[in-house]
Amino acid sequence: MPEQTYLNWPFLEDSHRTLAAEFRTWADREIAPLAEEEPSDDAGLDALARELVRRLAEGGWLRYSVPAPWGGIHETLDVRALCLMRETLAQYSGMADFSFVMQGLGTGPISLFGSEEIRSKYLPDVAAGKRIAAFALSEPESGSDVAAMTTNARRDGDDYILNGEKTLISNGGLAHQYVVFCRTEDDAPGARGLSALVVDADTPGLACTERFDVIAPHPLGRIRFEDCRVPASHLLGNPGDGFKIAMSSLDVFRSTVGAAALGFARRAHDEAIAQARSRLSFGKPLADYQLIQEKIADMALKIDAAALLVYRSAWTKDTQGTRVTREAAMAKLYATESAQEVIDQAVQIWGGMGVVVGSTVERLYREIRALRIYEGTSEIQKLIIAGQAIAAVEAEEAAKAAE
Repeated sequence: MPEQTYLNWPFLEDSHRTLAAEFRTWADREIAPLAEEEPSDDAGLDALARELVRRLAEGGWLRYSVPAPWGGIHETLDVRALCLMRETLAQYSGMADFSFVMQGLGTGPISLFGSEEIRSKYLPDVAAGKRIAAFALSEPESGSDVAAMTTNARRDGDDYILNGEKTLISNGGLAHQYVVFCRTEDDAPGARGLSALVVDADTPGLACTERFDVIAPHPLGRIRFEDCRVPASHLLGNPGDGFKIAMSSLDVFRSTVGAAALGFARRAHDEAIAQARSRLSFGKPLADYQLIQEKIADMALKIDAAALLVYRSAWTKDTQGTRVTREAAMAKLYATESAQEVIDQAVQIWGGMGVVVGSTVERLYREIRALRIYEGTSEIQKLIIAGQAIAAVEAEEAAKAAE
């Protein structure tokens, strides 16, 4: 079992410690048997995703993905709980982690900005595992540069007419509904012209035109919208709120990406120690060699540093309710980058067997790579952190000048 002393840190409450223990017991029983499954085709991948959502729903765990009035556990999303759960799932299965978080991220904009009607329509079924959710932001020519998106929705009476294309969408072709970010305000430049619509997957004109094969299999698709008629009541917030909605949602879930990376790193650390203790080289265990001990120490240091950043960000969001743009960016950046390094060292300790397809550390090596890209690349996180640091200095100078 991975090291557990971090559960005693002051960032967490007794309810989180109880959750961590109960969730791990459940995951041992329900997720561990599926951990090695990597379907080779889209049908198998979709079937696995549906099965994972079903198990998570039956366990009652998807209720952490939505607020209490619509089937959830807490009045507002508990980011520390989400982090603990993602960290645990990642130690077993990247697909299980993916299936869990997409129920939350895919409905995060609805939870935060949806009308009572929209929340009541979608959130209870997501919590019950009856609907699978998706978050459609990226486009072929608009990834990190969100303001450059061209998907547009034109108002036509009581509807919007939606046209455009999204790509690399998690649960693309599998989801029952998509939160689609699009341009509705042609006279508002850049991000100010963006809005968010909830679009049902069976809307005429919506099609999944491509599925992507990626190094760690997950359901990813390209979605095309051709004259899709979407009720205006499916608009989240107000016209032009799209960028704010996207960033507010990522503000909640970005810390949990760091938590998933932390789970991958903890599993790699465990695998490295097990190999170092059991593998004999030149007549003694690898663990007796100082070079190996140095690697294990560096791995442990990176894991604890990442955990501190992740749970600081989650605690700040939960207890203060303010934006945690800086804290979440730091957590995601450091946790994902350091997890890549930890896993690489685990592969090194395993030697030749570490690059054999199907071994645990080989799977982790593939799983971690995407986390340094999605929900904001590492480069974007650095820009956010630097921008926040500069803005803080400028604000302090302005305050002094005003005295």
